Amino acid sequence: MQSKETLQAFTILLVDDRPENLISLEELLIQPGRRFIKAQSGNEALRQVLKHENIGLIMLDVQMPDMDGFEVARILKSNTKTKDISIIFVTALSREEHFILKGFEEGAVDYLPKPLDINVVRAKVNVFEQLYLHQVELKSTLSELKRINKQLEQFVYIVSHDLKSPLSSMMLLMELIREDELVIANPELKENIDLLHGASGRLSNMIASLLEHSRTSLANHAIEKVNTSELVREVVALLFPPDQMTINIREPLPVINTHKIGLQQVFQNLLSNAIKYNDKEKGLIEIGASDKGHWVEFYVKDNGPGIADNDQERIFKLFETTAHHSSRDSSTGIGLNLLKVLVEGQGGKIWVDSVKDEGSTFYFEWEKNH
Repeated sequence: MQSKETLQAFTILLVDDRPENLISLEELLIQPGRRFIKAQSGNEALRQVLKHENIGLIMLDVQMPDMDGFEVARILKSNTKTKDISIIFVTALSREEHFILKGFEEGAVDYLPKPLDINVVRAKVNVFEQLYLHQVELKSTLSELKRINKQLEQFVYIVSHDLKSPLSSMMLLMELIREDELVIANPELKENIDLLHGASGRLSNMIASLLEHSRTSLANHAIEKVNTSELVREVVALLFPPDQMTINIREPLPVINTHKIGLQQVFQNLLSNAIKYNDKEKGLIEIGASDKGHWVEFYVKDNGPGIADNDQERIFKLFETTAHHSSRDSSTGIGLNLLKVLVEGQGGKIWVDSVKDEGSTFYFEWEKNH
């Protein structure tokens, strides 16, 4: 943990129309690691706040000419850049409840009546100083974590990209070897090569999933208006569902403002799985949505093999798979975890409701206006 000395100074803005009060308050609160800025009017206080970005606390007198403390606080709280600055009202006004409540309504976090109690003032300012320094340290830690995560994403992207090309060449070579007459004539050798080919395919799928996730994380996708009905139809068309698969879209699906790529990835993965793992003679998939106010709750329902109760939480964990497998592909256990990351990354959640051998319904929440 960083020491107090390594963090920025705790800056206190003192606001009072009487210079002697400003001097007295500074003398009362002065100590190492603190910096004081003074203002003798509401307008001057606002100018000082805009001029200095790192003010940690404002000691604000209520009774001032031209603009009183309540109005200053109201203006500060209405500005996104200054709304989080802590304000303590210092006032000789009545201690009646309605005066105190008015201060809190305008954005004060505390209230000190005049004449001031020296010990109480010092104790309260000490508390706000510690809170501010902890917030600064937390912001610094979060910034460092973001930087490290960005580096990790870049590393995963580079490694995945570099592994993909040689692995593709190996798989192509194994395809040729599998067709060789000597291999065909030797059942044991052919079985081993088939196992090697299958393992390589699973590894290729895993690398492709990691590469796609890293590419998406590194890209800076803009917010755009997305017609989710059109998006779902585009995804379905790209997946080339087999003739025995019926896909119903329950209209209307909403138009929302969001990152299109992320939402497309979620639908593509859920629909791909629903098609790939369906074990029925006539497959059925249904896509729909319901309005949840700030959110849209989408669902993808199928009549496939279903998921056992003890697997329904596990499937969203990295590298976890269920017992069922597709004859066309193998699960890497990455896809649903990536969906969980995508959905939770914009504040929503994803879950499944399933009955073994009867089918599954995957639900996920997506913000209407990101």
